[in-house]
Formats: sequence, C-alpha cells, structure tokens
Amino acid sequence: MRKALLFISFFVAAAAFAQTQAPSVKYPRVSQKSSLMQSIGTTDMTITYSRPGVKGRKIWGALVPYGAVWRTGANEATTIVFSDDVSINGQKLAAGTYSLHTLPGEKEWTLIFNSVSNQWGSYSYDAAKDVLRVKATPTAASFVEWMSFDIPMLSTDQATVALRWENIAVPFTVNSNTTQKVLAAATAAVAAAKADDWQTANRAANFAFDNNMITEAAQWADASLKAGESMGNLWLKARILAKQGKKADAIVMGEKALAKKTDKDNADFAAEIRKTIDEWKKM
Repeated sequence: MRKALLFISFFVAAAAFAQTQAPSVKYPRVSQKSSLMQSIGTTDMTITYSRPGVKGRKIWGALVPYGAVWRTGANEATTIVFSDDVSINGQKLAAGTYSLHTLPGEKEWTLIFNSVSNQWGSYSYDAAKDVLRVKATPTAASFVEWMSFDIPMLSTDQATVALRWENIAVPFTVNSNTTQKVLAAATAAVAAAKADDWQTANRAANFAFDNNMITEAAQWADASLKAGESMGNLWLKARILAKQGKKADAIVMGEKALAKKTDKDNADFAAEIRKTIDEWKKM
C-alpha cells in the first residue's frame, strides 16, 4: 500500500512539474534556408543553402576572407545535387550530391565540389574528399542584401548559375549534354519503332526541329510520314521545307496537312496552320 501511495505521489509530482515547464519555441534562423531547383534539359539540379545578409558589413576580403575555404552561405555547407552527369565550366562531374565550398579571391574564385555533403559549415572540410575544383571569375554586380543563387541564362544543354551577394556575382556554367543524349536515345527509339508507328519518329523530328537540327528533323519527319500521315507530321514537314527555303513546297505540304484534319485535331492548331500558310503565300 505504501509503495502504491509513493508511486501515485511521484506521478502527480511529475505531472505538476511538466505543466510548469515553458513550451518549446521554434526560433527563426538568422540566415534563412533556401533552395533552387532547375532543370537543364533532362537533368535536374538542386542547390540548398542558407542566405546570410550584408547588414551594413564589408563582405569580401573581410567577413568572408580571401583565400580561406568558405561554406558558400551560412549554417550548414551549401549542397548541390545533379541527377545526371554534368560538366562544370567544361570539367566533368558525376551525378550525385556534393557540398559546395569556395575559395573566394579578389580576381579569381575556386569552386569546390566535395563528396561529404552533410557537414556544418566548412569546419570539418577535408580537401582529400574533393571531387572537382574549377576556377570562376567574380564580376561587379548590383547590390544584393541576402546571398542568393540564380540562373541568368538557360538553354536545353546549359545553365549559367550565379552566386550573388553584396556587390559581386560569381557565375559558372553547368552543361547537361542533353541534346546529344536525346539524339542518341531518339535514334535508337526510331530504329526500334514498328512499321506503322509514326509518332515516335515525329517526336524525334519535332525535337530536332526545335533545336535547329534541320537535317535530322527532315530525316525523322520522312520516317514518320512513311509510317503514316497525319495533320501533325505533315505540318512539321511543311515547316522544315520552309526552313530550307522551299516556300512553294511548304505551302503544298501545309495544304495537305489541313486536308488531313480530323475531328480529333485541335481547331486552334488548324487555324494557326492556315494563318501561317496565308503568310507564306504573301511572301
């Protein structure tokens, strides 16, 4: 009985103590966490970092010293993830997750891709774990209070990534080699397509046309038409002919595309074809 009373007393006391504890508070970070995700063709890149502020301080050569390894942000080391193999400023880097450290300099920076992605700052940084180092040139830029990464230039194959803080930008290029990878895959897909499969070659031809590869586009468009004619692949062939400077042939092919229209074809698409053909006729 005595033991039971002691247990009850302990339980009541513990409950009362718990009720007197202050509730936990989640405080915001001084340097807020951010993430930039960008597709470069068929490759995904994600940069995760914390954004320190200038706050009236001199940054370069002072708060961030020249010649010392920097976490490239605040709090945890900045990380960068690539879903496929890429090239950084022309140097190859395998798909994976890396911590991104930097060696800032007044006229030249070194970008460091380190295999240890999960680390606080650069305090435990180990150069032996570096996978790639590349040089980058800082440029004068408009003032930015909170450090950021942005993508000022983007194409199917390449993105320019720029680190921005205070009054400089540090750009570097990421090349995904998407065009060559897609061309190789499309070539294999067209070769393996069934005799009546016009869509596989048509998709390949559209990709080539959109990327100004007219020779490949023409070859695949012809393969698509051989498998079966539709308003879509006939119109693509017309646009290829126009791109080749064969406007009369393009007009004939465009009219043939309109004649192939079915109830399943989009009316707005057909109207756009008609508008373009009429413009060609005026030239």
